[in-house]
Order: sequence, then structure tokens, then C-alpha cells
Amino acid sequence: MAGIDGLINLVVVYATLALAVWAFVDAIIRPAAAFVAAGKLSKPGWMAITGLATLLLLWQGPLSFLGLPAVIAAVVYLVDVRPAVRGLPRGNSSW
Repeated sequence: MAGIDGLINLVVVYATLALAVWAFVDAIIRPAAAFVAAGKLSKPGWMAITGLATLLLLWQGPLSFLGLPAVIAAVVYLVDVRPAVRGLPRGNSSW
């Protein structure tokens, strides 16, 4: 890989990997009850999906047969699940 094609490929690989890692770490730090309260798949389910997506992107890259669904899974988490889970209040405080 030389020239601009190699540079673009490298940027795509690292950007999609960073996206998947961000989704996985975010799924780890959110409380499990927030996933249930938001009506989404459970926390272990999203941790498994985003963790597997990260591993697939490390192993095969984003432009492979399994890489593209991995990128889509990370994007779905960040665009749909994260805002729903993030918008819920933490704990049982009344103020």
C-alpha cells in the first residue's frame, strides 16, 4: 500500500476501530438498569455485540465480509442505544 490509497485505507481502519472501542467502553460504563429502563437489549448483550465488533475489526478490518456488519453494530449502538441510555437519570435520587 503506497500513496494516497494506503493513507485512506489506514484512516478508515483506525477510525472504525476507534468507533467500535468507543461503543464497547460506553456499554461497559453505563448502568445495567438503564438498558432495561430504556427498553433496549440488556447490557451484557450490547457488551457482547460491541466487543465482538471490536475484535472483528482488529482481526479482519472494516472492508471485509464480517467487518462491515461490525461497523454497523457499533454505529447502531452509538446512534440509537447510547442516547436512550444516557438520557436516563442515574440512581434513585428524587432531585
